[in-house]
Amino acid sequence: MASLVPGDTDALLVLALSGGPLRPLRTLLDQCGDAAHALSATATAWRKAGCTPGQCRALATPDAAALERAQCWLQHPRHHLLGWHDPDYPPLLRDSSNPPPALFVDGDPTRLWRPAIAVVGSRNPSAGGRDNAREFAAALAAAGIAIGSGLAAGVDAIAHQTALTGDGGTFAVIGTGPDIAYPRHHGPLQEQVAANGAVVSEYPPGTPPRGGQFPARNRLLAALTLGTLVIEAAERSGALITARLAAEAGREVFAVPGSIHNPMARGCHRLIRDGATLVTGAGDVLDEVANLAGELAGALQKRLHAPIQSDPEAPLPAPPPPDPDYQRLWQALGHDPTGMDSLIERTGLTAASLSSMLLVMELEGKVSAAHGRYTRI
Repeated sequence: MASLVPGDTDALLVLALSGGPLRPLRTLLDQCGDAAHALSATATAWRKAGCTPGQCRALATPDAAALERAQCWLQHPRHHLLGWHDPDYPPLLRDSSNPPPALFVDGDPTRLWRPAIAVVGSRNPSAGGRDNAREFAAALAAAGIAIGSGLAAGVDAIAHQTALTGDGGTFAVIGTGPDIAYPRHHGPLQEQVAANGAVVSEYPPGTPPRGGQFPARNRLLAALTLGTLVIEAAERSGALITARLAAEAGREVFAVPGSIHNPMARGCHRLIRDGATLVTGAGDVLDEVANLAGELAGALQKRLHAPIQSDPEAPLPAPPPPDPDYQRLWQALGHDPTGMDSLIERTGLTAASLSSMLLVMELEGKVSAAHGRYTRI
């Protein structure tokens, strides 16, 4: 049986396992300052924050088996728990309408800071829809844009698979616990995405697939990305839910037109009639999200205490920001592609720190990345 060791991580797990509405849990965290103090607060404080009776019971008496499963999952070095007050909590998600108080991430959490486009569509796309999904995902990844999707069959899977071979990377937002693949045969793909990008869920390890969790998952995907691109969708489609949520979150919505005789294009045509941007190539998408991508880059630079270039016309200086770790990384980089393992060995820094600094250098145009290897520009 698991015992609750005093500490913020275990307390945050208990909050995440309590279920129910999310707003009271965020309120409780804001009022108490951190998860440990939130969990040790009185039942009166929990009720005052808006917690339901069921949440109060779960906070008072945590599910020992579920807690132990989550604790065991977190022991893997690739597994992370991002809390509401964690400085690595994705800024785009924090600013959305109903963000979760905790995120379970299998992979690199900095992927959730990278400018990304959600690519979604039919689970049974036409041959043309498959081609479009590959072409858009490949072009966006080549431009350094991450591809976000939901790891579903069809367009989602094609987008992830294509992005895994590009420079932008990919992340998946799933509607199960981070240790459960759905559909089940996507287990190998989920492992690939986690190993080379990130798999993110608001649901604790062990959470099985349930119908209502997938529309909820879509709001996270919409919030974590600069815009949502719908490749193909019928008139009643989960992809249209993601598009609607993206619009409600103030994100761009893009739709690829198709034949008027293709039933899988009718959802896209409806989106275009309702105000979505008609796109015929990745350049159309990139032009629309450039400003928001710049804002996200600024947020990341602020998070990492890196100076922001004030004059966009001024030439970028050759050395990185005047920080010892950046200087060490800059010296470790060369003009030949260098892998992460070599950079860790040369600098003595952690993979997480290096990933964050390399992303800043990419955004500043000092470093190029291809197939997991980094080069000075």
